[in-house]
Amino acid sequence: QVQLVESGGGLVQPGGSLRLSCAASGSIFSIRAMGWYRQAPGKQRELVATITSVGSTNYADSVKGRFTISRDNAKNTVYLQMNSLKPEDTAVYYCNADLHAYRSGQSDYWGQGTQVTVSS
Repeated sequence: QVQLVESGGGLVQPGGSLRLSCAASGSIFSIRAMGWYRQAPGKQRELVATITSVGSTNYADSVKGRFTISRDNAKNTVYLQMNSLKPEDTAVYYCNADLHAYRSGQSDYWGQGTQVTVSS
């Protein structure tokens, strides 16, 4: 059984900062990559940032220069530091992991999501 648990969401003013965390737990053999996606009301889920186990990163154009993704491989945890937040960043943020779990053919896992609201 593998679970992803997000934390750190909340309400912040435009220009403010927020740091999201996501910890993967369970019968994990290895993690190939982890990332963050977001979904605003009425919109499709979109990629925000991803990071591989060796540190390669990928960002959506809309967050480049403002968001930073990082990870702690020993803790199976990924972080998203969000600076200079804009109202357009308001969404539910979901953690994703591409991993190899024991006794499972599933490789793609999702967290339950955490709400980020940017408003004055």
